Amino acid sequence: GAEIFPPYKRWILSKNFLREKEANLKKLQEVDERWFEKHKIETRFATVATQFNIERRLAVLANGETIEFNKACLAMGSRPVRPPVAGVNLGNVIYLRTLRDALALREMAGVERGIMVVGGGLLACEAAASLRIMKLKVGLMHRDPYLLNRYLGPETGAWLTDYFTKHGVVLSMGEALNGFEGKTVLRNIQTKSGNRFPIGLAVVACGAEPNLDLVRNTPLSGPHGSPVTEYLETEEKGIYAVGDLAFYPDRIMGGMRRQTHWENAREQGLVAGANMTGKKRIRYEQVPYFWTEMFDLHIDFVGDFSVLPTRVEREGTYAKKKFIARYYQG
Repeated sequence: GAEIFPPYKRWILSKNFLREKEANLKKLQEVDERWFEKHKIETRFATVATQFNIERRLAVLANGETIEFNKACLAMGSRPVRPPVAGVNLGNVIYLRTLRDALALREMAGVERGIMVVGGGLLACEAAASLRIMKLKVGLMHRDPYLLNRYLGPETGAWLTDYFTKHGVVLSMGEALNGFEGKTVLRNIQTKSGNRFPIGLAVVACGAEPNLDLVRNTPLSGPHGSPVTEYLETEEKGIYAVGDLAFYPDRIMGGMRRQTHWENAREQGLVAGANMTGKKRIRYEQVPYFWTEMFDLHIDFVGDFSVLPTRVEREGTYAKKKFIARYYQG
């Protein structure tokens, strides 16, 4: 893969990793290099495939080397969406996705006059909370009226938004990004309403898109990801897709689904690996689940959040930060 590091816990990057005074790389490790040696797994870090030939069953690497295969698993993950506005490539505009991004953010955050997080989803909120815990001057702008609007109803969303304000994050809700200004390095952020924020560092979290360029214009790529069966196998026998790429049939909640969460990627990797190497095939059957940490809050999400609820039932109180919100559709 393109990463220069062995597989690591990417979900930590926007949480503990940003909050700690010293960057602790060991806590990020999923497994060390000895694990690969023990299990006789050949690794190619900082190496990308540039061609993937389905018929001939071979991949061509950037260094010109070719690798033949009988079976393959597509696990290229996703990349940050870059908004269609001016200045997206200016210096000090960070798209938090990799360990390198997080290290750069840690280094710059302490020396800039202010930080603006652009977005209101999970990654944006986690990053803003973590940077604020470090006593930094943090703002957040989001085009919608409350945070986590893809996952929370208006009442809980309003409570969470107010929680961020009380913890010192300067919120600009209902503000849509119009562009980043500066010659080579960010100086201002402009909104579509005409407001201009003087900011030295921006963290952009406006969604992610699957890395399907390698298999674009093939049956392995579709408008919603890489279509797979309940066994995570594509229509090309012996080729699987997992994680942020897999557009799979949800046997529990119904319909087709693509998830971009750590838990889903890990579990799908286990299922695809077993199906590629074992005699007995395993279906992927998991209730969609993910979680987040922001300040002293821990929030679990279970079920289908692709459609906003029509009815909400809540047990517990916001004041005690212990509650269950049940969302119903229809």
